[in-house]
Amino acid sequence: MNKIETNVVNTIRVLSAETVQKANSGHPGLPLGAAPIAYAIWANQMKHSPKNLNWANRDRFILSAGHGSALIYSLFHLFGYGVSMDDLKNFRQLDSLTPGHPEFGHTKGVEITTGPLGQGIANGVGFAMAEAHLAAKFNREGHNVVDHFTYVLCGDGCLMEGVSAEAASLAGTLGLGKLIVLYDSNSITIEGNTDIAFTEDVNARFAAYGWQTLEVADGNDLDAINAAIDAAKADTTRPTIIKITTVIGYGSAKAGKASSHGEPLGADNIVDLKKNLGMPADEFFVSSEVADFMAAKIAELDANVDAWDKAFAEYAKAYPDLAKEWELWFSGKVDMDALNSDEFWAFEDKPMATRATSGEVLNRLAKFVPNLFGGSADLAPSNKSYMNGMGDFSKDNYAGNNLHFGVREHAMGAISNAISVHGGLFAYNATFFVFSDYEKPAMRLSALMNQPVTYILTHDSIGVGEDGPTHQPIEQLAAMRSIPGFVDFRPADGTETAAAWYYAVTNGKHPVGLALTRQNLPQYKESGKDALKGAYVLLDSKKETPDVIIIASGSEVELAYNAHAELAKDGIDARVVSMPSMSLFEMQSAEYKESVLPKSVRARLAVEAGSSFGWDKYVGLDGDIISIDHFGASAPAGLLFKKFGFTVENVVAKAKALIK
Repeated sequence: MNKIETNVVNTIRVLSAETVQKANSGHPGLPLGAAPIAYAIWANQMKHSPKNLNWANRDRFILSAGHGSALIYSLFHLFGYGVSMDDLKNFRQLDSLTPGHPEFGHTKGVEITTGPLGQGIANGVGFAMAEAHLAAKFNREGHNVVDHFTYVLCGDGCLMEGVSAEAASLAGTLGLGKLIVLYDSNSITIEGNTDIAFTEDVNARFAAYGWQTLEVADGNDLDAINAAIDAAKADTTRPTIIKITTVIGYGSAKAGKASSHGEPLGADNIVDLKKNLGMPADEFFVSSEVADFMAAKIAELDANVDAWDKAFAEYAKAYPDLAKEWELWFSGKVDMDALNSDEFWAFEDKPMATRATSGEVLNRLAKFVPNLFGGSADLAPSNKSYMNGMGDFSKDNYAGNNLHFGVREHAMGAISNAISVHGGLFAYNATFFVFSDYEKPAMRLSALMNQPVTYILTHDSIGVGEDGPTHQPIEQLAAMRSIPGFVDFRPADGTETAAAWYYAVTNGKHPVGLALTRQNLPQYKESGKDALKGAYVLLDSKKETPDVIIIASGSEVELAYNAHAELAKDGIDARVVSMPSMSLFEMQSAEYKESVLPKSVRARLAVEAGSSFGWDKYVGLDGDIISIDHFGASAPAGLLFKKFGFTVENVVAKAKALIK
């Protein structure tokens, strides 16, 4: 490093350490050790524009080791991303722009919320897949409007997490040459040296995945780091991991020690750090030389977007139809006329599993939403999640829209999040509902980031049958409903399934989980677009005030529907409410909710082949629930429903018992 670059790197180090010290909370070790890596990427390698942080063709930087957030905030400050010195001083404080882990949508410049270790590596794979697909779609000879790299800075912890292994394996298979992972190898975790739990040859593992593997022996050797990144960029047929040996807590008295990982250095050690690095004693200090150098660097970076804007204007002249399609894809909008057409909402009057109706709807959507991009964790024939005629995304065909994640649910969720965040694409994925447990961290992050990722979750109950309790979701609906901002949808027929997909591709904010049946269900002439309100009256009573209200979702709507007729034979006037989405129902006005579930009717029965958790708020103290609060069994589905009380007879008996 020359003198000015050394000053910038050390400024990043000291700012990061002071940021943590001021908060008396955080992780100074990674920023101190990895600052040269970050500087090399941001100043010398990464194509970005501080004046346009949302520039579509920017390179993406992901801090997978998100606990080192002080590093990225220091970079944001120096590179003109809108993080002020006061923001650094408010690190980890209430309502600050500098939370403990970087949050997408909260701090400008954060590409994606990583949080749990390993997510960022899988996110990087998703970004690289999105780039490859969009490039295949839009680029033309002499007009590479999509041409950007994804950089991931990770640590030992990220590489220990299984999600990173799943994602890295897929990235190698797909030959994602625009993905570069920089491994901050400091041999320290919270519990001490990695010798106690992590002694593998990481580069050998990644070589086996099909990655290019490089090493830099000294994490302070900026020239070597830049040379390695140049070599990574030159190989566009393979993703690259660069193992860079660093010293955690570099420059401080805690250098090389686990104590520098997750606690402030201490005021005295901050003073010594500045002396060791030859930095002034002033607090939160940026010299005029560094400020001037960074101003010139920012102007240089901003020229990237200016050049691309000119190039895109030429592209639009040469390919006006593609340019219009680009604008549509990146707007996040869909053809509402097609979505509201009778064809989209019509279903043949025959029994169908909702997984099958979902497959029909998905293929209807694909005809006018060509930027649907998704697939299954090796279950597409069962999930009905394949888009016919849209091609398969592979190393040999990045233009394909159907993704094949392999048996990698955890990585699939994280990859889908990145595809959505990248822009230009509608992301969806699919697996059996019981395996949503493997996707849960990513599902939670979808909601935290307000990303409309669609999760197709089939085989949604004991209706799975013979596969037994390991494959029969019981508590998964309750778990999904508990995620703030995550919209559950358990449709009862084709129309409700269409409503679920309608909401998924138009809401622009909430992830949606479609809990779908394996077994056939009837179509209801009474179902309709009111399913978009989360719950609605499917069959009403003849009286102004019903004797009893039966609430059901999905496959159990059939039981409630048939019980309505049986109760009528005994002079009992019931209202049947289909509730495909608790989440959407809770978004409705108090007036609407009262119209569906009037407080005056306390005789209420809920029926759902899952955990009773969450239904009490709708049935009240006087109501009852037919549910399953234990694991299922291995047997034909029909026998299981009968054994566990999911019969018309039981619904009728429970409803009668409620009437006083």
